[in-house]
Amino acid sequence: PLVGSVQDKSLVRTILKKYNVDTIYHAAAYKHVPLMEQNEIQSIKNNTIGTLVIAKEAVIAKVNNFTFISTDKAVNPSNIMGASKRLAERVCHTMNIEQSVTRFSVVRFGNVLGSSGSVVPLFQKQIAAGGPVTLTHPDVIRYFMTVGEAVQLVIKASTLTKGGNVFVLDMGVPVKIKDLAFKMIYLSGLRPYIESDTFNNEGDIAVRITGLRSGEKMYEELSYAKDLIGTSHPRIMTMNEKVMKPDEMPILIRQLETVI
Repeated sequence: PLVGSVQDKSLVRTILKKYNVDTIYHAAAYKHVPLMEQNEIQSIKNNTIGTLVIAKEAVIAKVNNFTFISTDKAVNPSNIMGASKRLAERVCHTMNIEQSVTRFSVVRFGNVLGSSGSVVPLFQKQIAAGGPVTLTHPDVIRYFMTVGEAVQLVIKASTLTKGGNVFVLDMGVPVKIKDLAFKMIYLSGLRPYIESDTFNNEGDIAVRITGLRSGEKMYEELSYAKDLIGTSHPRIMTMNEKVMKPDEMPILIRQLETVI
């Protein structure tokens, strides 16, 4: 393990050269939505500019494959974090067009159970403390998959790419977060109730509705395209997405850097 920042061009160049890297799985990002709403500059610098730095260095080092780990929040983004990841996707698309040394691909999926900031460990902690279990909105819906599923599908997707692909992982059936909270409370041998329900507030653990956080969506999307295209793997799809013209990207990056 080597500690550093993807924004550090000289460090990235040294590492790629020293270890003769063949494949990059680029997952370095600030992903906490409300935190990034309050830190827009750092979100763009790390998630977008950092991706551009490591993408350019990958080409210089003649890395064969570059897989960018994206998020459902990059689709029609309603927050800075999602927008920064969408821009990073577009960086990868443009880099793939401009050269033929490195194959760039994007893998986009939703929430991973047990990952940093995952709602399940939070609910477990809140239930163990006797409540309340906090819920931003009773109708919020999210996709989930396990760490093992995510890792296997990302690695498999990276072997399918011919360059320029956007892959979407099959996340299964979306889950209503309220149902998840209630089920976890029941499985703990306790009875949940909505804290604000004055007519029926009998139970062991209160579920408190706190309101949607800044930039938070009621539901997430995985694709801009209506029609997904199947691959040789039943749980990995791809699609055709409009790509920025190569000459547009440097202008956009210069504007971002000027604003920063």
